[in-house]
Amino acid sequence: MPALYTPQTPARVSATTVRVSLPGGPGVEMAYARRGAGEPMLLLHGVGHHWQAWEPVLTVLAGSYDVIALDLPGFGASRGLPDGVSYAPETMVPLLARACAALGVARPHVAGNSLGGLLALELGLHGHARSVTALAPAGFYTVPERRYAFAVLRGMRAGARALPDPLLGLVARSAAGRTALTGTIYARPGRRSPDAVVAETRALRGAAGFDPVLAQGRRPETRFTQDITGIPVTIAWGDRDRLLLRRQGVRARRTIPGARLVRLRGCGHVPMNDDPAAVARVVTETARSAERKATGAVLS
Repeated sequence: MPALYTPQTPARVSATTVRVSLPGGPGVEMAYARRGAGEPMLLLHGVGHHWQAWEPVLTVLAGSYDVIALDLPGFGASRGLPDGVSYAPETMVPLLARACAALGVARPHVAGNSLGGLLALELGLHGHARSVTALAPAGFYTVPERRYAFAVLRGMRAGARALPDPLLGLVARSAAGRTALTGTIYARPGRRSPDAVVAETRALRGAAGFDPVLAQGRRPETRFTQDITGIPVTIAWGDRDRLLLRRQGVRARRTIPGARLVRLRGCGHVPMNDDPAAVARVVTETARSAERKATGAVLS
């Protein structure tokens, strides 16, 4: 099995894009990284983040799968959606399905974190995924929990915008500084490299999709309320998640009774950094469950 990426390694920059058409509108370019070979697997990040959030587990997943880590529209190196185009799931799900088709991929395994977890579930619900692993997915909060989470995210963005690049680089050099910048989303922020923290702080600062996504998240219909059947679904939650509290995982399990609920010990809201081995194992177990089911169907 390939070695896991170490969180101290500098973040890589994406230079590859895929262009996807919008019905009746201009195309959208999305940045992505692609590695490995095997059954396809799509990785989706959270609000304000970028595909490099998945870097700690990319190498090990790419040892068994054709892995595509995508910058969602308006985040990372992907441009925002055109004016007047909604960031609602009913827009994003077909857009992501078209992106997969443009990359020669049909019904990948999908793993997502936070906003990406919600979109992963939506892709599974609408038949665009072979399996779904949702890490602390959005869409299961109460109104007070949503207000709290959005206030924290806005505070993080305001802090990112207030730091000029020279000061950002200086703050990110120390473990204490990295904790101040990213301690809300990581249980072990000191493990992040200075370069990775600088890159993700810049991504948060410049995210064109940040405000539209949060505005969309205030709509009641953005909550995930439907069961998913026919494919393996895993809901995994860090027990040190300070953004979306882990009791939301229990609600998710009630909504999707057939889902597996996994506790990620010692992990925060973005667990890929806190415990890469555990996250890679959970994602792989879910995908292999779908593979076993497909093999059994063929044999029968």
